[in-house]
Amino acid sequence: MSELVVGSDAPGFELERDGGERVSLAALKGKTVVLFFYPKDSTPGCTLEARGFSAAAAQFAKAGVTVLGLSRDSVASHCRFRDKFDLTVPLLSDPDLAVHRAYGVWGEKMMYGRKVEGTVRSTFVVGPDGRLTHVFRGVRVDGHVNALLAALAPGSTPLAALAEPAAKAPAAKKPAAKKPAAKKPAAKKSS
Repeated sequence: MSELVVGSDAPGFELERDGGERVSLAALKGKTVVLFFYPKDSTPGCTLEARGFSAAAAQFAKAGVTVLGLSRDSVASHCRFRDKFDLTVPLLSDPDLAVHRAYGVWGEKMMYGRKVEGTVRSTFVVGPDGRLTHVFRGVRVDGHVNALLAALAPGSTPLAALAEPAAKAPAAKKPAAKKPAAKKPAAKKSS
């Protein structure tokens, strides 16, 4: 399977969420949907991210955006996580990792200096037509929610234009400046 990029069809799914209801991407067609994949309930980074999305829930709703969090944790774990931190975004359970694999977010990553297999924190924005309008892989939590809000604001640069920044061309090397020759001390005249 090829890696998902801006313009790819978003893989469909139907998963159970905290509270027990089922959520399907097909039922959200015609809406903009943010899917944020996170490693584990109640861990520091994941808590900060989920709280950030919850704090901005009204802003996303005003922009007509549905936000869904996904992890491999159970529905019961999601409910405890939601209740402990007053989270308001739906948390979907993907225990068999089928959706994680479909989006390419399960795999090898570095954690505390060693390679482990797990969820690579990632966010996908699915447009009303069911295609990806933006892909964020290896997300850093700080500032991520605000960056999404700015990208989704009316009049902002279309998300597709912000996608996967082009690699910068290497800077041309400047020739090394020649150092002036060291001055030799003047020879003393003998008298």
